[in-house]
Amino acid sequence: MAGHSKWANIKHRKGRADAAKGKVFSRITKEIISAVKQGGKDPKSNAKLRLVLQKAKAANLPNDNIERNIKKATSSDQADFSELTYELYGHGGVGIIVDIMTDNKNRTSSDIRIATNKKGGTIASPGSVAFNFDRMGVIEVSKEKAVEDDLFMIATDAGAEDFEVLEESYIVITPPDALYQVKEKLDEAGIECVDTRLDMIPKTFVEVDEEIIKANMELIDWLEDLDDVDVTYHNMKI
Repeated sequence: MAGHSKWANIKHRKGRADAAKGKVFSRITKEIISAVKQGGKDPKSNAKLRLVLQKAKAANLPNDNIERNIKKATSSDQADFSELTYELYGHGGVGIIVDIMTDNKNRTSSDIRIATNKKGGTIASPGSVAFNFDRMGVIEVSKEKAVEDDLFMIATDAGAEDFEVLEESYIVITPPDALYQVKEKLDEAGIECVDTRLDMIPKTFVEVDEEIIKANMELIDWLEDLDDVDVTYHNMKI
């Protein structure tokens, strides 16, 4: 089983995302438009849209907003959103990965350059940081919503490959291409999920001192305040 330190290191990200409700709504809106552009407006035949609509419901995004953006996405005038990943070297050799959803790649590129100019770090060549991370599907289930043995059996039968028990929740880990099917099997079993997402999980962590941690967190905070940035990942051991 994976070490608990993996999940401790994403608490900062999750906490910021939960607090920035407006940004969460913005991201979900982009995901709705992108999902419809790629797979059509019918959630019955579009698994990606089904998952986004579940996220929208969990985040309490108003139905009017959902319907308006589905309609907007079917218009040829509506630009699609591109998903980008930037790889950075932070302070102390720490690797940072930035997941982005944008309708303007030039603006995004400029914003990332400004971030590193202001807060340090350098933009790395593609693959030079990502090789130390695995992209995995992550499903979080509250302990109050499931029996551990039942959840484990349903998830692994559906294609999950790892399972973690945390203080207040269970973490189901899947290959990226199995995330949707595992989530749907849990839904069919009546198991409510707190969160469903793709994460970049570090293979190894970098030990750094408090000063380096502070400098990197300032860079990460700056990046996460950018409108187009969805989430950042790092491999600092905190």
